[in-house]
Amino acid sequence: MSLLLDRSGVRLSAGREGLAVSGVVGFDVAAVLAATGSDWLADQSAGTRVDFDLRGVAGVSSAALSVLLEWTRRARLAGLEVRAVRLSPPLIRLTRLAGLDRLLPLDEAA
Repeated sequence: MSLLLDRSGVRLSAGREGLAVSGVVGFDVAAVLAATGSDWLADQSAGTRVDFDLRGVAGVSSAALSVLLEWTRRARLAGLEVRAVRLSPPLIRLTRLAGLDRLLPLDEAA
């Protein structure tokens, strides 16, 4: 994994499988997090399969879900396949509450 961002206690790493986020994601860091991940996605070849791992995100964060939705949109525009989305239990609950669970390939076994 290579570290793409380390700001305000939030870390974004990229590896063969995709992007991984940890920390408390607030709106103060969401824009730079979304942009950094989007840049990485834009550098991937069309047809690449990627995962988004947000199991390390602490607490319930609508900012983190906003970033995730932006990455999902960017991945599709780049012709990438979002293979799996892994969320922390609080983010799974928020995703279900917002009705976003039907839009994402959630990997709840992770």
